[in-house]
Amino acid sequence: FSFFKNCLCKKKSVKSFLQSSGRTVVFTDRSGMSAAGHIMLGTMDVHHHWTKIFERLPNYYKLQKRLLFLEDRISQLLGGIQVIYIEELQPLLTLEEYYETLDSFCNKLLDSRLRFHPHSLRGLQMILESDRYTPSLHEFGHFTIPTVCDPATLQWFIVAKAQEARENLKRKEEMMITEKELIGTSTEKFSLDRLYKEPSVSSAQMIDCCKRLLEESLPYLQGMHLCISHFYSVLQDGDLCIPWNWKS
Repeated sequence: FSFFKNCLCKKKSVKSFLQSSGRTVVFTDRSGMSAAGHIMLGTMDVHHHWTKIFERLPNYYKLQKRLLFLEDRISQLLGGIQVIYIEELQPLLTLEEYYETLDSFCNKLLDSRLRFHPHSLRGLQMILESDRYTPSLHEFGHFTIPTVCDPATLQWFIVAKAQEARENLKRKEEMMITEKELIGTSTEKFSLDRLYKEPSVSSAQMIDCCKRLLEESLPYLQGMHLCISHFYSVLQDGDLCIPWNWKS
């Protein structure tokens, strides 16, 4: 990472880097800011292009504010349902791409003149998908809404599934509490320095994994970082990965 060291020698670059404080930096196939707010550095880009990304952060932050306004506007039009972006379940989008998706969907709602009772869907959540054609309800309780969904169909589906969505959300919250308790118990029993899971591992899978671990005596895990994944491996920083459905 000599690139960062060289950039910090320049006063302008120092100021740009300071603006990224608290942000997550990810290395991917393109540069910019992701819909989740992470700074993306393209591994195939020349390094001075990375510097430009940091210099453009103030513009990205302004776009983020406009994006939040759009999410709130859509929420108001749809009875208070919260628009969210779930990085683990949705395609990797740039901030600009996600803004365009929200803007197009918002305009579609405005043109349709849908009528929802104010706050009738408060507490519910939805994500937007551009590669789907029919709405669905996820087991975690959020609605997956296609950007091309007919407004009348959208309204009927959300209203019809609202109660089921609330039940799914409650079940998800209960599962997350159980998961957190089991992680704490497992960490303490095995004297682990850290126990965590990959984003692709569900709460149900993590709960099953921890329950089975607690039935074992594993003294060699003391002081280790244990990652619950889908395969066996050792990460570059020394963390041990085991699949959630590990075999004795």
